[in-house]
Amino acid sequence: MNEEFYFNVYAVVEEIPVGSVATYQLIARLCGHEKNSRLVGRALRYAGLYGSFPCHRVVHSDGKLVEGWMEQRALLEEEGVRFLKNGKVDMRRHLWKTGITI
Repeated sequence: MNEEFYFNVYAVVEEIPVGSVATYQLIARLCGHEKNSRLVGRALRYAGLYGSFPCHRVVHSDGKLVEGWMEQRALLEEEGVRFLKNGKVDMRRHLWKTGITI
């Protein structure tokens, strides 16, 4: 993939509302590349080179947070995102409602 894909990912991530989360798979679908959810993760890894984006709002499909990113939970909690007892995001409550099924 190229920078165009990365910029599409960043444009979608910018649209995730405060208090909501999106999954890598959902972002890939919204970018028109539904089989490239891993590349979404790669794009987000390099997001800081291109600007400031709310990447903390992107989680795994089961609500799991990014491994090793200690600040992610605090950033989400500041936005009102609630977590289940197992430490995962309450996806029923906070998954971004886009009208696209994942």
